[in-house]
Amino acid sequence: MTPCTIILPAHDEAGYIEACLDSVLAQDHQGPVELILVANGCTDDTAARARTHAPAFAARGWHLRVEELAQGGKIGALNHGDSCAGPGARLYLDADIRMTPRLLSGIMRVLDVPQPRYAGGRLVVAPARSALSRAYARFWQKLPFVAQGVTGAGLFAVNEAGRARWGAFPPVISDDTFVRLQFTETERFLVDEPYEWPLVEGFSPLVRVRRRQDQGVAEIARLFPELPPRQGHVRPGKTELVRLAAADPLGFAAYAAVALAVRLGRNRQGWARGR
Repeated sequence: MTPCTIILPAHDEAGYIEACLDSVLAQDHQGPVELILVANGCTDDTAARARTHAPAFAARGWHLRVEELAQGGKIGALNHGDSCAGPGARLYLDADIRMTPRLLSGIMRVLDVPQPRYAGGRLVVAPARSALSRAYARFWQKLPFVAQGVTGAGLFAVNEAGRARWGAFPPVISDDTFVRLQFTETERFLVDEPYEWPLVEGFSPLVRVRRRQDQGVAEIARLFPELPPRQGHVRPGKTELVRLAAADPLGFAAYAAVALAVRLGRNRQGWARGR
């Protein structure tokens, strides 16, 4: 079977990393797997907590490798992980993601072709404590890009031919957008198995993260103008937006308020944690 390398950058993720690794271990996939966790610039015990899972990986015939970098930064961690990886498919995973048990096997079936392919699961926002975040998430998940597309947020995978589409990760805000747009819509595949993705709590953090997302997309358009035409159906048309708003007016109000605050605010940052 085609080997799979999971590359997992982690910066101060002690509160999330064990649940993430447990979800990987719960996968029903039977092929060879190596998980390379790159702890970058950590001031907590992320790496130590991850290493406690090595025996469980070994018991499955899998391998957990923990690398530690003194300098923080997701792009550096991604490139270091790639430099450690062998042949086969690559799955890039954020440390706060929880995969459902059939997701990896579904992704590997989709990627088991010679043609370049990109794949991901069905994003489900983890339950939020804030009423505003719950309303925002409820509406956001119904937008075409999330409901029908392969967002790549927190989790995306490519086969070996697909990974050959680019070299090292460039120093960009939105690594998932950069990779997704290496592929046309016909080369991107949604595996209908969910994974849980956390959302920040409250208005100001939502504005901060949405601003970061918008900056990331704008940066890709500026640095790689050939990529945005591959986006496909991202923004809903007016009729579609009216229908969605009518179905969930509170969700639309939360989403619109955050979008307006981003538009009126000043872009002062290049990166912000997504939660």
